[in-house]
Amino acid sequence: MYQAFSNLIDTISGYMYSYILIILLLAVGLYFTLRSGLVQLRLLPESIRVVSEKPKGQNSISAFQALMVSTASRVGTGNIVGVASAIAAGGYGAVFWMWLIALVGGASAFVESTLAQIYKKRDPEGGSYGGPSYYIQAALRSRGLGVFFAVALVATYAGGFNMLCSFNLISSFTSYGFYTAAGTVAIGGQEFSLVAVVGGGLLALLVALCIFGGGRRIVRVTSVLVPMMGVLYILMAILVMALNYKALPAVLSQIFADAFDWRAIFGGFAGSAVMQGVKRGLYSNEAGIGSAPNAAAAADVSHPVKQGLVQMLSVFIDTLLICTATAMMTLCTGVDIKGGLEGAPLVQASLATVFGPFGPYFITLALLLFAFTTLLGNLFYCEGCMNYIAGRKIGQAGRTVFNLAAVALVFVGALLEVSLVWNIADVLMGIMALINLPVIVLLGGTALRALKDYCRQRENGQDPIFKAASIGLQGQTDFWN
Repeated sequence: MYQAFSNLIDTISGYMYSYILIILLLAVGLYFTLRSGLVQLRLLPESIRVVSEKPKGQNSISAFQALMVSTASRVGTGNIVGVASAIAAGGYGAVFWMWLIALVGGASAFVESTLAQIYKKRDPEGGSYGGPSYYIQAALRSRGLGVFFAVALVATYAGGFNMLCSFNLISSFTSYGFYTAAGTVAIGGQEFSLVAVVGGGLLALLVALCIFGGGRRIVRVTSVLVPMMGVLYILMAILVMALNYKALPAVLSQIFADAFDWRAIFGGFAGSAVMQGVKRGLYSNEAGIGSAPNAAAAADVSHPVKQGLVQMLSVFIDTLLICTATAMMTLCTGVDIKGGLEGAPLVQASLATVFGPFGPYFITLALLLFAFTTLLGNLFYCEGCMNYIAGRKIGQAGRTVFNLAAVALVFVGALLEVSLVWNIADVLMGIMALINLPVIVLLGGTALRALKDYCRQRENGQDPIFKAASIGLQGQTDFWN
């Protein structure tokens, strides 16, 4: 039964990413890139400026805090393990396709988060909330589709992504001698690594201690840990590149050469640079799948476009900075990417060539921080979607049951096999994208009109303030009237 399920998920994942999502992701990203006048590059300096703006309400969530929650989910174990796995399977060229998905995906991320701000709902406590489910219902008048998306998001983040996150962290311990020496333990008639059981249990306990403290604690914790871990990781990558600067020209040349090796791509598409780059790039930056809008809707800003720009910036932070950092650390050291290692052990082997035993320890520490903040950010998204499914704010009993189930899945993820846990995450993420991407194409005109309104005010020297009537939505939104 287990093997049959694993094979089914593998088949679905292969079909999704070979025939549907690659075309859809690139087409939607290019469409919004052209329609918005290359917003992801044209307004990049503006996105950096608006990050620092303060919210008007004392207890409101700022643009920066919303950015940190979405970045906490985006910047995770996939930035290390996912990138290294893509390189091991797809070669140097996978890095280029990750870059491309981030570049065109920035426009999709802008549109979906701007829509979330436009159609956000009022919180009784004075704040706001929202996301794809809410703009689906408000603009398309379809609560059924909104519920379907919310269920898909909860399954993806509390299930697929959090199990994968836990697995990726535990996989970093396989590089150490104690992993094998500790032996195995039997659970339900099946043998599991003792390190995986203990490590998964401890990680689940840490997550439980935090999530039972409430949503605002999640915001506070991630706003501290995300910048710290991201900066430290990038500094390490810069140091590795500086120590191996002579290899950089050859590495960059091979990235571009392998990206367009059409014979290799079409000879075995499932393991090609394109497939691996798109899958791992999408998993890493989440542009267009409808996750970040749930955090974007909570921000207190004067114009929806401001949060669209901020979330667009998050995609670049994730892929163009942190994923590139992993790629360069892995490729510049000359480690054999086809030598049998993948994921965390491949990155650990790369750093070991430069820093000796310290290298693997650093990656394990980075994974621990990435995993922890990702798990928290993921569950922040889920709570809002559960409220939507229930049609009201879920009570303490419902939240407790969900949190306990989420903690259990963190533990289960540490015990799964590599192919199954990755494929589950890919399929669930793909379902979200298949719902959200067509929706934002249908509603994209609204976001683009808001962008024109924003740019007009900025050109007049104003701090943009949005009114729904300015784009023909008077009375159709909870805010902005």
